[in-house]
Amino acid sequence: MAEKSCIKRLQKEYRALCKEPVSHVVARPSPNDILEWHYVLEGSEGTPFAGGYYYGKIKFPPEYPYKPPGISMTTPNGRFMTQKKICLSMSDFHPESWNPMWSVSSILTGLLSFMMDNSPTTGSVNTTTAEKQRLAKSSLSFNCKNATFRKMFPEYVERYNQQQLSEQVASERESSEASNDKASKPLLEKNADSTREDTEKIDGLKEVRKNKKQPFPTWMLLLLFSIFGVVMALPLLQL
Repeated sequence: MAEKSCIKRLQKEYRALCKEPVSHVVARPSPNDILEWHYVLEGSEGTPFAGGYYYGKIKFPPEYPYKPPGISMTTPNGRFMTQKKICLSMSDFHPESWNPMWSVSSILTGLLSFMMDNSPTTGSVNTTTAEKQRLAKSSLSFNCKNATFRKMFPEYVERYNQQQLSEQVASERESSEASNDKASKPLLEKNADSTREDTEKIDGLKEVRKNKKQPFPTWMLLLLFSIFGVVMALPLLQL
């Protein structure tokens, strides 16, 4: 059972988050248990986590803010184990370093910052940049299969649906363009053949005209004149 001061503190922090949202962080208490908070961290641009949406939980003790919470991540991410508590200076792994002045926003901002680092800790894993990028790309799809996530963060479900619709439209457009290209190819080949035939006909006509325009050979004229002269001279020779 949460103490009265704990409930008041968490309610105050939730109001503060609603009034002044933290960049790349969304967090809300469970409707049935104010000690259980659900969060989403959005991967920062320029990092292997860019485009990723990382869902997780914070479990506050009834003595909060005098005792630290437990933090875990549900979405596969390539930095932390899933469904396992993460060791942070502001988590229940280190109660000796806990500061009651810390809040939900500072806890999640610290978690996001630590996520971008490669320092090993309890609950961390070591993966390649390519693996982190692959998990970031599939993170929203993974989250939307979780009923609690869908209930707590409907805006991300809507974002996922929009992405799916955009991808479907793009895929259909590509398929349509491919079909049009395939259909137009025989027509283009037919037009090319027709053009080739027309060109050959024109070349043939040009050759005929060229042959018609060639002058009568001079030697042929001289030969004809010679024969004509001989024929005309034959009667005179007989006399």
